[in-house]
Amino acid sequence: MKKTDGTSSIYVTQPVLPALEEFMPYLEKIWANKILTNSGPFHHELEQALCEYLGVKHLCLFANATIALITALQSLRINGEVITTPYSFVATAHSLLWNGIKPVFVDIDPVTFNLDADKIEAAITPQTSAIMPVHCYGRPCDVDRIQKIADNYGLKLIYDAAHAFGVQYHGNSLLNFGDLSILSFHATKVFNTFEGGAIVCPDAKTKQHIDHLKNFGFVDEVTVVAPGINGKMSEFNAALGLLQLKGIDAVLDARQKIATQYRSRLENVTGITCVGDIADSKPNHSYFPILVEADYVMSRDALFQKLREHEIYARRYFYPLISDFPMYRGLPSASHQNLPVAREIASKVICLPIYPDLSEADVDRIADLIAH
Repeated sequence: MKKTDGTSSIYVTQPVLPALEEFMPYLEKIWANKILTNSGPFHHELEQALCEYLGVKHLCLFANATIALITALQSLRINGEVITTPYSFVATAHSLLWNGIKPVFVDIDPVTFNLDADKIEAAITPQTSAIMPVHCYGRPCDVDRIQKIADNYGLKLIYDAAHAFGVQYHGNSLLNFGDLSILSFHATKVFNTFEGGAIVCPDAKTKQHIDHLKNFGFVDEVTVVAPGINGKMSEFNAALGLLQLKGIDAVLDARQKIATQYRSRLENVTGITCVGDIADSKPNHSYFPILVEADYVMSRDALFQKLREHEIYARRYFYPLISDFPMYRGLPSASHQNLPVAREIASKVICLPIYPDLSEADVDRIADLIAH
């Protein structure tokens, strides 16, 4: 939306879409073969293409990441309690409640904003069956230490990797750590299929089981082996994903340039901390979080409101904490005393707009508002 001064409203993100004429040949194929869903040719092609691009062995496409999370928990027969983070989008914990599982919140690391590996063991009880960390902002968790804890206690390890498309860690795909990793292809994500998601799994047997679960439990037209769900990705979404994958490297490069420009403009602003990348990782710059510290000229919420008054719609990801919502705040692990770091970060954070079509001039305009 253009304003009278010639500038436009800027949102925290904007979906990347290909030229419409490039999508038409895919639609023509769908119209010709009349296969709209049920693991059609584009579905299979996208699964294979994503495995190759992401450096993973097996991947199951889903209609969205929330259904993928719910199904991942079902596939590993998770029950009882699951240790997770309060600093995430609500779908992380909602997937546990939908499966009748009790979330146990553990505080986050003050540098990575991910589940603090030092605090996991103290939260383990006889009812704990799994750990479900989040690679927050696509920044890798302490995967080696968390895996060791999971192994020592016989726990399953499921990563909510909704932010982590294309991220590498120690020269390997971040998605290869843990028992399962869940991706989101929502419109707000680095790679989108309008709506969509995926489960990355380690072997063909696990993939087959998950594929059964996402299609009502059907093995064939007369055999049902599990009380499955309808989680399949449509051919329309898969076709878009194939086209999107062709331009993903340019998308990631554009995000990196914007992140670099923000850092250059904001690094010397008193009271503003630009959240850094994790060592030995290849980031995807899915978000650009800053922390508004006590020595900044105004509060975090005042800066948030100032940006809005200039029609720059940054977001306070993640505020409030998941543990503050009504369905969670009664849990013992949701107490304020249990989550001091998460509460502090949630009170300081603003995620600035970042998407490939954001111009250098717009980045400068945002930075100028923060710096002055």
